Amino acid sequence: MIQECAGKLFIFHSSLPTAEAPGKLKNREDKKLINTDKEKTLFQPQVNFYESLARDCVASGCCVNLFLFPNQYVDVASMGLVTMYTGGSLYKYNNFQVHADAPQFLSDLRKDIEKRTGFDAIMRVRTSTGFRATDFFGAIYMNNTTDVEMAAIDSDKAITVEFKHDDKLNEDSGALIQCAVLYTSISGQRRLRVHNIGLNCSSQLADLYKSCETDALINFFAKSAFKAILNQPLKTVREILVNQTARMLACYRKNCATSSAVSQLILPDAMKVLPVYMNCLLKSCVLVGRPEIPTDERAYHRQLVMSMDVADTQLLFYPQLLPIHTMDVKSDAFPTAVRCSEERLSEGGVFFLANGLNMFLWLGVSAPPELIQGIFNVPSFAHVSAEATLLPEVDNPYSKKLRSLMDYIQSKRPYSMKLLIAKQREQADMLFRQYLVEDKSIYGGASYVDFLCCVHKEICQLLN
Repeated sequence: MIQECAGKLFIFHSSLPTAEAPGKLKNREDKKLINTDKEKTLFQPQVNFYESLARDCVASGCCVNLFLFPNQYVDVASMGLVTMYTGGSLYKYNNFQVHADAPQFLSDLRKDIEKRTGFDAIMRVRTSTGFRATDFFGAIYMNNTTDVEMAAIDSDKAITVEFKHDDKLNEDSGALIQCAVLYTSISGQRRLRVHNIGLNCSSQLADLYKSCETDALINFFAKSAFKAILNQPLKTVREILVNQTARMLACYRKNCATSSAVSQLILPDAMKVLPVYMNCLLKSCVLVGRPEIPTDERAYHRQLVMSMDVADTQLLFYPQLLPIHTMDVKSDAFPTAVRCSEERLSEGGVFFLANGLNMFLWLGVSAPPELIQGIFNVPSFAHVSAEATLLPEVDNPYSKKLRSLMDYIQSKRPYSMKLLIAKQREQADMLFRQYLVEDKSIYGGASYVDFLCCVHKEICQLLN
């Protein structure tokens, strides 16, 4: 590592480091720990080596990007710390196959090399009196309680800040926040970027509920929960999330809603989707304690979410599901998204699903042959290969429109998504259905309707 020169380090790695060296790790994937008080150790690093290495990297302004190609357990929870603390990115390609996975890997590598990056950055958040920043979540390192250090910062990383309201706020002057980031540009210039924002204050609770940003709330709850699981049993973290949801809605019911029967569930307009998002968070692979889900997969998702922005967490927890068979090829508009539930699927339909990490094209057994011909250049459903990970470039309106839609969605996301073809009643269909987040999960997560009933019951208990 060259001293006094900030930069990015790219590491390509495929196995558990077992050589006799300071970073040596052993396989500790123990399914028996799941749903016990010791489950949290699976998310904690095995040794202190990687944290102290990360600290040295931050001090030198060296950001580490880790590309993993595992066939078995590699201990993402330990190795991933270096990328986490240095503002780097973590990429993982399970059971890498050159013909199927090379385009995704090369796209990720190209994007990472090309993205605009600030190096050796330090951020400070200041506020007017009455409230203060108390916690920070992201791909960051903190030596003290105020300075957020990042070996690098780029446009795909977001830092979520928790503020504590501990004194009276002035309704006339509002609440003022300043975020200042000192960093070095790629050309070596030291620069300062400052963002100022003034927020209105109100003594009326109803105003607060009217202007609530549910997407931002879910980003915050996800990050605080994923941080908490390092020290608390997952069961406790899940209970806290349900309880906080019920308390927010009970507070609205008690102080803001018009009087009506207690048996009626009343949600504020701006928070109508809070329960569905919260249920999706509870069903995420990180918080669902199931032995079928590899520990590395959970640690990987946990790390990605910790530095995601609001739009990315929203899409990850609630994927976009588009009915392709309703697509108007003459129009520039894309089809309107439908709810992520099996009820919305139809045997005669073709649906596209994306969550920021995965893309699926789901084909119903009776999908129109002209649509199949248009997209795949084969005569019928039976002729479509489920092995394909790219769509053929066919010169017709269906193919062009679908490929432009996929390119557009992909362009908005930091990670390249590999396409999977899911044919109804075939193997990939089961994998696809895990992303229909309003339904009961095969791993035991509640359906949206069941979760709503559970929250409603909690609200009634709080009101009584």
